[in-house]
Formats: sequence, C-alpha cells, structure tokens
Amino acid sequence: MIDVAALEDLTPGEPHLVQLGDTPVCLVVVDGTVRAVHDICTHAFESLSAGWVEGDRIECPRHGAQFCLTTGEALTPPASRALPTYRVEVRDGRVLVDPAPSTQHPLIR
Repeated sequence: MIDVAALEDLTPGEPHLVQLGDTPVCLVVVDGTVRAVHDICTHAFESLSAGWVEGDRIECPRHGAQFCLTTGEALTPPASRALPTYRVEVRDGRVLVDPAPSTQHPLIR
C-alpha cells in the first residue's frame, strides 16, 4: 500500500489526482468511502480528475463518458471499456492505495 494523501485533503464528491509511481489515479470520496480508479478515460485518454462526479459516477470532461467509481465499469458511450480500480485503505487519517489494480484494462498497464 502506498500513502498518497491525507483524508482531510479530499473533498467528498470532488476528484483528486494522485500518482502511484508512473500511474495516475483518481480518488473520490463517495458516501464516506474513498474510491480509486485509473485517471485516464479508456475512450479518449483524457484525465478524469478534471471531470465531474455525481453519486458514484465520474464523467470524462472530453466526451462525457461516465464510469462507475466502485467497479470501473463504463456506463455510457462513447466509452466501452472499464477503468482499472484500486484497493484503498484509510489508516490514521492517511489514504493508502494498493499499486496493483483490483481490475485491469487491457490497454492500460
């Protein structure tokens, strides 16, 4: 697990970009739980941390594709491939992310 942020620095419902080595990851607090997905849209390779969050969905700012922050599933076109997701733990007010994706997209390693 890699320490990436202080929990107090994350605003619920707002995307927050962190790096796991060379991998950009988007953190979002959803209903009191920190979710982590790969930050790059599987359709247009745009940063999702610049997008919008509604509930447990994040929307890509380029073409409006939406993804589930819990499963990484692509929910709306034009995206059709899921995002990798990452396991998150909160310890002593710090957000820790497992650098090995829980789910994997074939084009993003």
